[in-house]
Amino acid sequence: MRILVPGISGKLGRVVALRLLAEGHEITGIDRRPWTDAPPGITVFAADIRKRAAEEVFRKFRPQTVVHMATVTHLLARSEDRYRINLGGTRAVLAHCQTYGAEHFVFVGRHTYYGAAPDSPLYHTEDEPPLGLGRFPELADLVAADLYAGTALWRRPEFRTSILRASYTLGETGQGTLGSFLRGARVPTLLGFDPLFQVLHESDFAEAIAATVRARPHGVFNVAARSPMPLSTVIKEAGRTSIPVPEPFIAAALGRFGLPKLPQGALDHIKYPIVIDDRSFRKETGFSPKQGDLSPMHAFRAAHPAHPAVPPPI
Repeated sequence: MRILVPGISGKLGRVVALRLLAEGHEITGIDRRPWTDAPPGITVFAADIRKRAAEEVFRKFRPQTVVHMATVTHLLARSEDRYRINLGGTRAVLAHCQTYGAEHFVFVGRHTYYGAAPDSPLYHTEDEPPLGLGRFPELADLVAADLYAGTALWRRPEFRTSILRASYTLGETGQGTLGSFLRGARVPTLLGFDPLFQVLHESDFAEAIAATVRARPHGVFNVAARSPMPLSTVIKEAGRTSIPVPEPFIAAALGRFGLPKLPQGALDHIKYPIVIDDRSFRKETGFSPKQGDLSPMHAFRAAHPAHPAVPPPI
């Protein structure tokens, strides 16, 4: 099968591309970032997904399936850049899918779509609306891209559309929101809170994409690991030290004393859980994670050992 992967050169995009290549597919990618050592069987074009050069790739390659991973999730990226890439890029990809006869469109979204709030349900199902954008505007562009991709379910009946909302991923690459949060030796938590996290091993994430390509499910689907676990366990198993900070002081502490820098809205995500119900996806695709519950953290710890903690100034 001819598969086009916008966003292929990201570390997680490469993991997905290699998994699809192993299944015998013909893989072509579009990305502004180079992948100079891409293996035989994977062709990468350096182009902005919103520009004419990217459309030329669609016209010549004529993909049967498009796995759209060209979104920006880094919460500290400039908002205007995120908006142009996430929403503008998704609109361009969908338009090219229609123009050049793609049969299957896969949008790789995030479970943070649902938002973290004190009154949200413990398990989120796919029909729930997003919450918390008023407190966390940095997520607005990702939510908008997810919702726009979802319009293809009824506006583009000529091809199958799979909207995936995946839980946090972690592994050898260390890429992603959770990997950035765990990068330093010290990881801040809110004193008195220990929310549940679902962490999917990167290889299982790639297998979930491969299962989606095989089954071509039509609809919106949550994708998650087997079991949620407390944030404190995630931090410990990743070889980091949890630093509980009283809520009134955490905003001033972030970005200092070896703690990561986070936007104010992200604090709800280390305060309240976002746990998703993925039974529909498993039923439609037969997907089941192969890695153990603690494997993502252990793989991350082995590939990215914590640097010695720097004590705060007296």
